[in-house]
Amino acid sequence: MSRLAVFGLTMGAALMLALAGCKPSAPPPQIFKTQTDALEKAKGVEQQLQQAQDRAKAAEEEQQK
Repeated sequence: MSRLAVFGLTMGAALMLALAGCKPSAPPPQIFKTQTDALEKAKGVEQQLQQAQDRAKAAEEEQQK
């Protein structure tokens, strides 16, 4: 084997050992938490508006009778 091939294999093995020993110190931050919270809140508001519209429609129909 040539010196370049031996050097490449040695460096590759060293890199693999270095990466295998690394562990994340903390869980990754929840990047999209604020966006998902806002989306859930918007869905709740939409449901409330739909219920209010349904009540208003039912009251209008009751008045027409």
